[in-house]
Amino acid sequence: MLSLRLFSVLTVAACSLAACGSPGGTPAATVTPEFVVPSPVAAADAASPESAPAATVSAAPTTSSAPATSTAPVRVKYVFPVKASNVAFHPTHSKYPATDIFADCGEPAVATTSGVVLEVSRTDAYVKGKPDGPLNGGLSVSIVGDDGVRYYGSHLSRIAPGIKAGVRVEAGQRVGDVGHTGNANGVCHLHYGISPPCARTGDWKVRRGVIWPADYLKSWRKNGGKSPVSEVAAWKKAHDCKA
Repeated sequence: MLSLRLFSVLTVAACSLAACGSPGGTPAATVTPEFVVPSPVAAADAASPESAPAATVSAAPTTSSAPATSTAPVRVKYVFPVKASNVAFHPTHSKYPATDIFADCGEPAVATTSGVVLEVSRTDAYVKGKPDGPLNGGLSVSIVGDDGVRYYGSHLSRIAPGIKAGVRVEAGQRVGDVGHTGNANGVCHLHYGISPPCARTGDWKVRRGVIWPADYLKSWRKNGGKSPVSEVAAWKKAHDCKA
């Protein structure tokens, strides 16, 4: 064994040194050897070659697609177009589908639903006795709702401040006052028409009304949500916007 042989050699050397006297006859100090036994871990490290550092493997990022966002259909709010305690309307109209809503002059005429103002007539240029035309309504406002339907009210006595083409309005917002301008024959009422916004402006024969509003007015008066969208779309498809 290496350790025993080394021990013997060192022992002999120590004895030899002890036998030799130092100058002056003083005996030399005895040297006690120290033995360091290599630890198994150190020996293993010395025996094994230096291991290369492990390669860092980075996983490819997983492309997780964001969950599809579904847009919930917007619920359209409808409001009866005249805000008054004493109000009535006739279920029919002469010559074409529309409705006359009777209330005192000055009562608020309001937006049926939220949307954008298409046309505003601020001047009563109607001349009695003239053939039917775009001036029959006197002071009037038309709105295209967020539902894509056009709502028209005429014979107003006043247009509310700030109401002009391109302005956004909310359901129930005042757009004018009930009156008897145009060919209203002196009777306070709101002429009310529902139609598709075919030409958006200028198509007065369509704008004045193409479907009967009575069933919708009955619903809205009771805070219902009956929508004219389907009926208006069906009329447009059948008539190609020709009234």
